[in-house]
Amino acid sequence: MPHRDDRTDSDERLVPSSPPPEYVTVRRWKLSTAQEITQVRRELREAIGGDGSPARGALAVVPERMILVASELAANAVEHGRPPTIVTLGSDGARNLLEVADHDPRSIPVLAGRRAPGAGGFGLQIARRLGQEVGWYTTRTTKHIWVTFLPQAPAAAGA
Repeated sequence: MPHRDDRTDSDERLVPSSPPPEYVTVRRWKLSTAQEITQVRRELREAIGGDGSPARGALAVVPERMILVASELAANAVEHGRPPTIVTLGSDGARNLLEVADHDPRSIPVLAGRRAPGAGGFGLQIARRLGQEVGWYTTRTTKHIWVTFLPQAPAAAGA
């Protein structure tokens, strides 16, 4: 019986789509190495919760999710894409948009299916579980993965 590659049988392509147009750039990082992701994490945490404005304050309970998604997607882009990797934080005043781009527009992102432990490839799965919307698109020179994050109301006292 021929060997079957579970990855080929179970990976799922993500449908191409553009992010909602109302987001404006809050911060942008350009990376060439995986070591630079640590700085992006730190600065992203500051940008999300830093100034106490309502949009950022409302997102105060989700920074760890955003940081995890940014880390996973940036690591994938650095490892598998072409440099530089660009991480962008956007806002529409209430929600945040996280976008990660690399310079390999010909590769198509897939949602990892069944994999052996340690085989990797779960960045998009993590994004889908922790974000609100996930999509991707290409330009002539770049591939972009985007994820939106909605504010979450803090738990009610005594709940």
